[in-house]
Amino acid sequence: MEAVNAVKAPALEVHDLTVAFDRKPVLWNIDLEIPQGKLVGIIGPNGAGKSTLIKSIMGLLPLSSGYCKLFDESIDKVRHRISYVPQRESVDWDFPVSVLDVVMMGRYGKLGLLKRPRQADIDVAMDCLKKVGMESFANRQIAQLSGGQQQRTFLARALAQQADIYFMDEPFAGVDAATEKAIISLLRTMTANNKTVIVVHHDLQSVSTYFDWVILLNTRLVAYGPTERIFTQEKLQETYGGKLTLLSDVGDLIRRENFPNRE
Repeated sequence: MEAVNAVKAPALEVHDLTVAFDRKPVLWNIDLEIPQGKLVGIIGPNGAGKSTLIKSIMGLLPLSSGYCKLFDESIDKVRHRISYVPQRESVDWDFPVSVLDVVMMGRYGKLGLLKRPRQADIDVAMDCLKKVGMESFANRQIAQLSGGQQQRTFLARALAQQADIYFMDEPFAGVDAATEKAIISLLRTMTANNKTVIVVHHDLQSVSTYFDWVILLNTRLVAYGPTERIFTQEKLQETYGGKLTLLSDVGDLIRRENFPNRE
């Protein structure tokens, strides 16, 4: 008799999640489920709660109601399987550390009782730098890097954690086209190896080519699922409201939302 393959637990389950600041809901009754091994984009207008969603899933923000599970476990039981790449603007880039120091921070959860890095940890960190094309910058101070190089460094730190699910808050913001292409190629390699990657993203024009799944969000969940089924004109209209007229105009829409004073 053939063995029956065990069904994988979802990478992420969110049930009735509500987050409020000063009693004003920022996210309202979010329910979704993401399978393992997907590259997922979180899409929505400014103020939709995209960053709040990933922070609340990771337990960085208190929930007003609801709960989240990762790999069918509570966050506290699987925190070692999670990695996070924050927005670049939230990082103090003047802090006096080298590129290798930053990447080694991703190994802290793997270190032994004495918390001293072993040669094996340094080798992992250098391998992660090589994967993002930054191995020659290992001894460079992070303040001396370009925006794209800083983003690559933080991606290497996330890789060094050897996690199973990665949350990334606008990893393509402020990077050049070559860096963006390199990052998306690496993310696809990760998901091919059954890693789950969830990305806050704002460029609608690249969504259909970048992501396997999308989450459309505007305080409430509009829709989620495979990109080819969810990323439609109708659902985008529901997500962005009257601001969205034609899908071909989405680039102008995003520029207006993020750079309103440049018109």
